Amino acid sequence: MTEQSDPLLQPWPGPLGAPPFARIGDDQFLRAVTTSIAWHKAELDAICEQVAPATFENTIAALERSGEPLARVRRLFWALSSAKGTLAIREAEAEISARLSAHAVAISHNAQLAARVFAVHASRHESGLTPEQVRLVEDSHASFLRGGAALTRAGKYRFAAIEARLSALAVQFGQNVLAATNAWVLDLEQNELEGLPSAICEAAAARATAKGLQDRYHITLDRTDLEAFLTFSKRRDLREALWRAFTARCDGDQHDNWPIIAEMLALRRERAVLLGYADHAHYALADSMAHDPAAASALMRQLWAPGKRRATQEAAELQALIDAEGGDFRLAPWDWRFYAEQVRRTRYALDTAAAAEHLRLDAVRQAAFDTAGRLYGLSFYRRADIEGYHPDVWAWEVKESNGSTVGLLFTDYLARPEKHGGAWMGSLRVQEAMDGDVRPIVYLVANFAAAPPPDRGATRLSIDEARTLFHEFGHALHGLLSRVTYPSQSGTAVARDFVEFPSKFMENWIVSPQVLADLGMPEDLISAIREAEAYGQGFATVELIGCALVDLAIHQNPDAQIDPRAFVEAQLDALAMPRAVGLRHRFPYFTHIFDGGYSAAYYSYAWSEALDADAFEAFVATGDIFDPGLASRFREEILAAGNSRDPMASFQAFLGRAPDGTALMRARHLLDA
Repeated sequence: MTEQSDPLLQPWPGPLGAPPFARIGDDQFLRAVTTSIAWHKAELDAICEQVAPATFENTIAALERSGEPLARVRRLFWALSSAKGTLAIREAEAEISARLSAHAVAISHNAQLAARVFAVHASRHESGLTPEQVRLVEDSHASFLRGGAALTRAGKYRFAAIEARLSALAVQFGQNVLAATNAWVLDLEQNELEGLPSAICEAAAARATAKGLQDRYHITLDRTDLEAFLTFSKRRDLREALWRAFTARCDGDQHDNWPIIAEMLALRRERAVLLGYADHAHYALADSMAHDPAAASALMRQLWAPGKRRATQEAAELQALIDAEGGDFRLAPWDWRFYAEQVRRTRYALDTAAAAEHLRLDAVRQAAFDTAGRLYGLSFYRRADIEGYHPDVWAWEVKESNGSTVGLLFTDYLARPEKHGGAWMGSLRVQEAMDGDVRPIVYLVANFAAAPPPDRGATRLSIDEARTLFHEFGHALHGLLSRVTYPSQSGTAVARDFVEFPSKFMENWIVSPQVLADLGMPEDLISAIREAEAYGQGFATVELIGCALVDLAIHQNPDAQIDPRAFVEAQLDALAMPRAVGLRHRFPYFTHIFDGGYSAAYYSYAWSEALDADAFEAFVATGDIFDPGLASRFREEILAAGNSRDPMASFQAFLGRAPDGTALMRARHLLDA
């Protein structure tokens, strides 16, 4: 195959610029990455070889224009490696990651290129640049510094070695989690299904049937399976077996991730110190809204004490329920969701299984589309003529109210063994307007347990899963509605503790009476959902904040030879972590911080939730959660602005003031805890 005939190396010819998935072989990526890196190097050499002094246009803008084929190949590969992990892709993943990492380091360590960027930075306030151009220059300058541009030759050599090793370890960590997750299944007979709703049983039967097993039911280690089973199964022994298998992943077995964690922590600390930071947490948060670990920790601590008090109250109530039923055991992690469900049923008349009957995947997806329509005037049209990378992947053209095309959205919601766990959003092409209007292509991925074919849209979602769909859809809107000039400032390319704001914000609508009524829920069930919102906030807060505090602490630890397992246990003891709650993510499978971008930044979910709570209160105060004026401002000041300005400036432009720190306490019903 020549470069001219390689579909990965040429602009995508599909409708709306969609990738030609059917023409792309999983074994073609390594060659395409190698070629596109070479092309990018040539473009960078041309920037460096200019005789003219460095200016914004011939250096910063030229950097923004460079590397388009590489960006296209890179984005597509990472999309497929996480959602279509075939053997060919898994085999290429480590090498591709290594080459991309080395190329990024080489750019930062290019002395000529760095000198030009630094020259533009030095004169940025006297060059007649716009505010977004000044911000781009400052971000480019900071990126070169964080990439080691100012290090000595020996320092650069060591920095490059650290980056290469961290890249390899992250790939290995993620592959271990995927392998461990797929290696175990809870194999059940019909008499072991007591308490499980029919939708869960149907999905479990379909998995077993796909393996040639009749009259069997398979529950996997996907989190959606775990939470549903722990909520509804009346078999305590089976709940315990599933919980122990889930939490034991990559912990001392053939996929053991503890040695990887220890090495990554040491390397992250060394890199931070090399660059002049006290530790990895200070390095990671330097370009965040929080700016330093102390500010992030302060918010977490504000939530921790009342959250733990509320969790203690909830635990006592659940233990009383166990005792009243004659249960001769103490509340354990595999009991919490089951007995909390009983409380919701008796106190609030909330039947979450009944709610799930109204939360069909196709209906919830349409509810998200309709919500975006009412807020922002958008419409979503299925494009059956645009292929996906799997039959479950659907393409949607997104249009404005005037009929103009906003961009393209791919949705991939159903669980498959080759997919990484969890849910996420990504971009195959970002919005930008340097040389014309480039429309974005974004995708959403989740792992909902599929209903048996042919009606996959009948897949029932829990309330939490419906929240997840709306959450990721909020990320998609952030990417789709971006309106910036420069690609590196587009959409979700914002501070880590700001990027979750639009997504957390979107969750509010799926539990609103208006949207639930449109889904056909009866009024009594809607009322039960709303009244039950306050219940369980102790558990939810402790589960989240515990992870965030330990993440921050371990990335500030000065010990280069840290035993991470012992450190985590010591931190949990120091926090007096309720063991019947436990961490939402145990470290051996905590992909957010070891195979993602959230190291020392898991606090971001709570930080963004604080912004979300304040913003949504403004909508509620109008008496109309679809208030057109506020929705228009949110679109313009938050979604469209991307990273073209400081995120605090974007929030203040939206509400006219700084965030209210108590809004999150009110949203989590913790003010009286």
